[in-house]
Amino acid sequence: MEKIIYNVTLADGIRYDLLLRNGQFAAIAKTGKLENSSTAEHMDGTGCLLLPPLVDAHAHLDKTMLGMKWFHNNLGPLLSERIANERESRRKVGLDSCIQAGKLIERSISMGTLAMRSHVDIDTANGLSCLEGVLEARERYRDCFYTELVAFPQSGLVSRPGTIELMEEALRLGADLVGGIDPAAVDRDPKGSIGAIFSLAEHFDKGVDIHLHEPGELGAFTMELIADHTIASGLQGRVTLSHAFCLGSLEERRANALTELLSDAGIQITTGGQAYVPAVPSVKQLLNAGVNVCGGNDNVRDMWSPYGTGDMIERAQLIAMRNGFRRDEDLELALKICTENGAKLLQLEGYGISEDNSADFLLVRADNIAECVAAGPRERQVFKAGVLIAENGKYLS
Repeated sequence: MEKIIYNVTLADGIRYDLLLRNGQFAAIAKTGKLENSSTAEHMDGTGCLLLPPLVDAHAHLDKTMLGMKWFHNNLGPLLSERIANERESRRKVGLDSCIQAGKLIERSISMGTLAMRSHVDIDTANGLSCLEGVLEARERYRDCFYTELVAFPQSGLVSRPGTIELMEEALRLGADLVGGIDPAAVDRDPKGSIGAIFSLAEHFDKGVDIHLHEPGELGAFTMELIADHTIASGLQGRVTLSHAFCLGSLEERRANALTELLSDAGIQITTGGQAYVPAVPSVKQLLNAGVNVCGGNDNVRDMWSPYGTGDMIERAQLIAMRNGFRRDEDLELALKICTENGAKLLQLEGYGISEDNSADFLLVRADNIAECVAAGPRERQVFKAGVLIAENGKYLS
């Protein structure tokens, strides 16, 4: 089966014709230069921008309450309060992690995201139930959506007896990475917490992804410990810090030194451009130092936050706004953070608009990438291996 998409705009602003064959990009040529195929299905791409699939590098599939009764949020600002409330409220509100994960996966696909790294709660109150549900959802959508899962001890790792054993079982069950959260502020034992995380990673030969909300010098101290353990464990390139808010609040010389340390340790960063925190890391500063920065939606309408649509183009816009981006080239960078950089984090093979790669792509109504990020067009078509699987916000099951 062959398909030709005519006169579509690629990232370089030039119009191309693309031949799709057997689920791959068979040929890509400037408009009018592609050899004609009389047997191919023809599709007019005039007015459309063709993008590689969006990648959500930090999500929480087990938490979303999309489609459920509105959660009345009257919680205070304390992190510990939000953690405890969610841990104890899951069963009360009837949150089924398999059903809810499926809803967010379908929402993500409908907007052009075809790959995701999701953190999944592992704690002594809910055991492995959240992971089991998300694993079931992952299997259900595996043919059109790639999911990488982090075993995430949100309530604490060493501070809650029995959690390490649950983490071990989660990794045996199918979790892909070892997670962690604020070793000092949540676990109250940075050395013990980080040591336990890397011990699990080494034993199971897994990567690491740690939520680091800790501010200022506390976050800097934790970051240094994590970098030391990364190098000592030989896990360069396999460790990610999510959020890393401290980098946005430190004085310039200190932030620069930490950024160089992250680069030396091969640690990657995920960011969401959140508006509800005082400071976020500068994505340009990190990228200029050689640190891979990826974008993620984080919470999508759950007990933590009433916000979030699951749209990674919208997330690119938020990251751009939080970083003060206005120039076209900077808006292009924001989208790269939510596409290519995320694909690098997840080590996706055959990703991108290139001959012989899988014909996975997104068509949007926009003249260029800058307009796409700024306007967030809703008219979209999503293709997996050359097959239309979502259109204008609707997942075509």
